[in-house]
Amino acid sequence: MADRLPETGRTRGEDLLRSLTGTLTFLTLGAIVAALYFAREVLVPFALAVLLSFLLAPAVRELRRLRAGRVTAVAVTVLVAFLAMFAFAAVVGEEISLLGPQLPQYRHNIEAKLRALPKAIPLQRVASALHQATAELKQSQTPPAKPAAQRPTPNNTAANNTAAEPARPLPVEVEQPGMTPLEIAETVVGPLLQPLAMAGLVIVLVIFILLEREELRDRVLRLAGAGDLHRTTEAMNEAAQRVSRYLLSQLAVNAVEGTLIGIGLAVIGVPNAALWGMLVVLLRFIPYLGIVIAAFFPMALAIAVDPGWSLLAWTALLFVATELIVANIVEPRLYAGSTGLSSVAVIIAAVFWTWLWGPIGLLLSTPLTACLLVLGRHVPQLTFLDVMLGSEPVLTPDETFYQRLLADDPEEATEQAEEFAKEKSIAEFVEEVAVPVLARAQSDSDRGILPPERRETIKDAFAKILENLFEDSVIEEDPAAEAASPPDSGFVVCIAGRNELDEAAAMLLASLLRARGRAAYVFAPDSPAALGAQRVSLRDAAVVCLSLISTGSAARARHIVRRLRRRAPRSRIVVGFWGIGAGDRLPDDALAVTGADAVATTLSEAIDEIEERMAAAAPLAAPAGADVRRPEGGVRAQAG
Repeated sequence: MADRLPETGRTRGEDLLRSLTGTLTFLTLGAIVAALYFAREVLVPFALAVLLSFLLAPAVRELRRLRAGRVTAVAVTVLVAFLAMFAFAAVVGEEISLLGPQLPQYRHNIEAKLRALPKAIPLQRVASALHQATAELKQSQTPPAKPAAQRPTPNNTAANNTAAEPARPLPVEVEQPGMTPLEIAETVVGPLLQPLAMAGLVIVLVIFILLEREELRDRVLRLAGAGDLHRTTEAMNEAAQRVSRYLLSQLAVNAVEGTLIGIGLAVIGVPNAALWGMLVVLLRFIPYLGIVIAAFFPMALAIAVDPGWSLLAWTALLFVATELIVANIVEPRLYAGSTGLSSVAVIIAAVFWTWLWGPIGLLLSTPLTACLLVLGRHVPQLTFLDVMLGSEPVLTPDETFYQRLLADDPEEATEQAEEFAKEKSIAEFVEEVAVPVLARAQSDSDRGILPPERRETIKDAFAKILENLFEDSVIEEDPAAEAASPPDSGFVVCIAGRNELDEAAAMLLASLLRARGRAAYVFAPDSPAALGAQRVSLRDAAVVCLSLISTGSAARARHIVRRLRRRAPRSRIVVGFWGIGAGDRLPDDALAVTGADAVATTLSEAIDEIEERMAAAAPLAAPAGADVRRPEGGVRAQAG
């Protein structure tokens, strides 16, 4: 068997295979991006058609439920949808045509505002300086004129001594020939041919996709993986539902916000309010930047229309207030998480698709990226897409908590612990987060990548976190501290088995016991009690719990239990193997091998054992030499 590297736990061959796989994946992604870029003329209409079919498919299904034929349902849906789009475009064009003749009327207001700007902004000086610099630059670039050759004349000596005047240039006027009808048609219609051709192609593709929806689905299922129909069908359904729900919800929200802004602009007096409301409906499909672009035009018009600044202030206030209400109240309730994309992923996707396909890519960025997210969730080879783009946490709570401890950030770890405890409970935090974190730390320590000083840091961080969680309970790592008397039913001693991580686990158990009103003491591995010294006596302890997260071997715990038997012959000894994973189990003879009275693999099991013993225990004394008193909220021990 090949030797495994301690840093990764894998063999060199496995590491080489993983690096080759990563390289092939990177090259494949590069090839896909290149294909998307160079084939954009074909892929953009197809992508538009697919997304529009997702948007129109619910309407087709409703008409089918009303007993309409497939062709009729598709024809009616497509006709109504594209008539609505063309009507929208016609209204926008009409509003723009009405706005054009009005713009020269606002020139006086603009000039007055420029003159009213503070004198601290020397606009005229800057403009004149720029004009002078431009003139000097042009003059320096003009080559000097060559002097004209002087030709001596016998009759005029003075004329021979002076330079000849340069000849004046003759004015030349170039007349363009009249354009033929074919050239006029080419000039006017030419720029419109490509958008019209794309629109026609999109309409045809939408019709055929809706007509052959089931047939196309079956073919995609065959190509994607007929051997796993369940996963492929689930992925296709999820993608269609996410995109369809997103587009419909976004359209509804945009229509509501555009209507509100249009009415508001009309009320406050901004011209062509209907145009700006429609612009909001269209541009809000662009993530984050759309509403900013939509607000720019009416705000610029407000500056030109109003001699003062009040109209600009009201326009900006209208956009800000409406967007805040819609973005923070309406959208989260209507379709929160409908795409499953994180905010950063939405921004990065907008940049990527805009670079790839231009403005149309910006409009399609969110639904296309949502489809990639679905692929990442259902295709194992594309899981990285789900990790990079999704909004769901990619680390479990214990992984996040461990990362905070490794980053030496106990404050953030404490905050995470408090949030988890508020949502669930402190006991669940200890079982589901704290103990798995200690198990991870011990695994890293066994591999040699977690030095002893880091184990000490983690233990100290746990002490601070537990102090914050149990505000009234006091947790001590060592018995050489101030003490208070245990309750009449006795006390519990939690002893760490080998290292600082075992001690941290013992602190967790002691804190839970103290929260129940029990007296609990924590001994470090090198404490006098663990070493067998006579300074602190364990013979009066009702229960001694040996905390072991550093080993799951019952044989290794046996010699510690023997020493505890000599020190505490009347105490019930419980061995806790906290590092046992969900798929692991102790051998059936673990209890006999350790020689303990009980064996537990979770803190809740250990607490049940301790509570059972404490309920039946007779009143016992405090540890020998202890200074006994009862402070409010906890019990601590001072060694004599």
